Amino acid sequence: MKKSLVSTLLWGAMATVAMSTGANAEQITVMNFANYMPEDILTRFKAETGIDVELVTTSTNEESMGKIVAGNGTGFDVVFVSSPFAEALQKLNLISEIDHSKLPNLSNLYDVATKLQYDPGNVYSIPYSWGTTGLCYRSDLMSFAPDSWQDLLNPKDEIKGKITMISTDRWLLAAGQLANGYSVNDVDAAHLEEVKADLINAKKTLLAYDNNTMFSKLVSGEAVMAHAWDGWCNFAIAENPNVKFVVPKEGSDFYIDVMVIPSATEHKEAAQKFINFVLQPENQKWVVDTLTFKVPNRVSMETVSQDHIKKFPNLALTPDELSKFETFRDLGADLPRVSSVVTEITASK
Repeated sequence: MKKSLVSTLLWGAMATVAMSTGANAEQITVMNFANYMPEDILTRFKAETGIDVELVTTSTNEESMGKIVAGNGTGFDVVFVSSPFAEALQKLNLISEIDHSKLPNLSNLYDVATKLQYDPGNVYSIPYSWGTTGLCYRSDLMSFAPDSWQDLLNPKDEIKGKITMISTDRWLLAAGQLANGYSVNDVDAAHLEEVKADLINAKKTLLAYDNNTMFSKLVSGEAVMAHAWDGWCNFAIAENPNVKFVVPKEGSDFYIDVMVIPSATEHKEAAQKFINFVLQPENQKWVVDTLTFKVPNRVSMETVSQDHIKKFPNLALTPDELSKFETFRDLGADLPRVSSVVTEITASK
């Protein structure tokens, strides 16, 4: 009996050490854009579930897509991408269907978030954040308030050389497509040629293409108007209240970043637990409070302070308002041709 007790105590001590060191803990690998989640979310997730998380960060959707395709879906358990990339991955059978019964926090989402064109019912993707694109401008350094994509493509003399544009393929083209009354998913050859000509002419009036630091140029006054995502415009608004954001009267895109589970994962249960954890209201509210991006989590958005919304007015855009805009779709075989058009625009003199 004494020997048995000693053995039991010894085994218990060894088990405790193993648990404390994580020797037997399950581990998942999450790929996300840098600084896109609360800093402590991984440690809190482990404390709640015992599951370790290795985080791999990327800078662009293209980089994330390349990693998944190169490994045929292996090596990752949860991946954050924008919706057209999720759609492309689904067509390649590289992501799996998600078991909603494992995600009780799905009930926190707006109804609109369950009816997205590229994945009705969230079969293979779960929305994480969303928003739109427009014109971000210094109201104190311009004599007018822009309200049209034409203000970007055919700017008044006073702002020429003081404008930045996003150069990412779909968003660059969208500015020209919307200005001409076309869909952001239009691949008609004649329409693309028309848009290309407009954007080549517009390039001559730019300060720069800028996907990452347009907000700092606005704050310094080096730029007075920027083609920008709403959340990125908020970075400038945070430093200078004279910065304003407007969605042009022709409309805009409705972008959605989502979470997907690669079909090759060996940890699907753990991956679903992680997604469910991310959907907790406090985790999604961090995105609104810290990054000033809108989220599809109704519970989170309802707890955002009115002072925060007053400071960043585009946070008040409702899901119904956003859903009136077009969502980028995967262009499939037409994508290389579209990318070639964008290269011609950005390389033009």
